[in-house]
Amino acid sequence: MASKLYIGGLAYSTTSDGLREFFTQCGNVLSATVITDRFSGQSRGFGFVEMATSEEAQAAISQLNGRELDGRRITVEISNPQAPRSGGGPRPGGGRPGGGGRGPGGGGGRDSGYAHRPSKPVKW
Repeated sequence: MASKLYIGGLAYSTTSDGLREFFTQCGNVLSATVITDRFSGQSRGFGFVEMATSEEAQAAISQLNGRELDGRRITVEISNPQAPRSGGGPRPGGGRPGGGGRGPGGGGGRDSGYAHRPSKPVKW
């Protein structure tokens, strides 16, 4: 049975291919992924490696945890599965407090498009 490992402390220069190559010394690597920022594409400094067996995963932990890869000491541990994220629905604590956040009176600020109306009628 395959085992997924969390790899922390990666250098920003480490690639998925480099990660895969480093872990092959411990067994058959099914996948290796360096997690990147979705906007900049830069490494976030961690990744995941999936080993073919749990024995190979344990070997990777004992042999590679604390070792240096691309000039950085890495952390290797069993990956804890993350709870699935819900895609929609209301978020707890959401919304703006105080009636919509439009300033005093709820009518908006200077550039809100609402004309100022005096509180007392004006006699002409």
